[in-house]
Amino acid sequence: MMIDREAETKASVVAGSFLFRELNPELLERVIRLTRTHRVRRGSFVFQMGDEGDALYGVAQGMIRIWIPGADGRELTVALMERGDIFGEIALLDGLSRTANATAIDDTVLIAIDRSHFVELLESEPRIARHIIELLCERLRATTDRFSEDAFLSLKARLAKRLEALMIGYGQSCPEGMRIGLKLSQTDLANMLGVTREAVNKQLGAWAQRGLIQHTRGTVIICDPQRLKQEASPEA
Repeated sequence: MMIDREAETKASVVAGSFLFRELNPELLERVIRLTRTHRVRRGSFVFQMGDEGDALYGVAQGMIRIWIPGADGRELTVALMERGDIFGEIALLDGLSRTANATAIDDTVLIAIDRSHFVELLESEPRIARHIIELLCERLRATTDRFSEDAFLSLKARLAKRLEALMIGYGQSCPEGMRIGLKLSQTDLANMLGVTREAVNKQLGAWAQRGLIQHTRGTVIICDPQRLKQEASPEA
């Protein structure tokens, strides 16, 4: 029964993945056979910056934070990976070392495809290669957008945009407004923007006084989404 559940988990992640979902059943079954399950405890590394790129990962359960360290010791969160998301593709393709760290936010179950198997798939199935290119383009665009925000937007606008994105991705309706369904400390939010916790604390406090948000014990509630959206404007 355990084996059946594991096989079901693999099949669900592979079939729902952006990379593989257009494959015919025979090819999907081939990909599933090449995967292995990898369990990561909360707070543990999947890989670290500088490690060999030996596998591609997909999230079956839990959440992974992709981050890089700053020269001042702070951490910059690059992305959050949740169920169905694929990560670790860059080092897998160019054969160089990992460019970021990946740690588990919760106890997490991953599926993994070893590099040698994945390269074989790319060479034999053009659709997978096309989807990898599309995935890389999507992430390059996101990186470019982030650089633009960092260069031209105020901290207030950047934080508002990040909360708005989190609300869209993880928002849950509640009597006070929209609760972001992730535990987010002020340090977590600061790491997403590459700023200090104190700067985030000051801005959250200002918004709380105006009734835009509530933030207690790691829970963020957007009380007025429309006004928060206005705060994300460069002119705000």
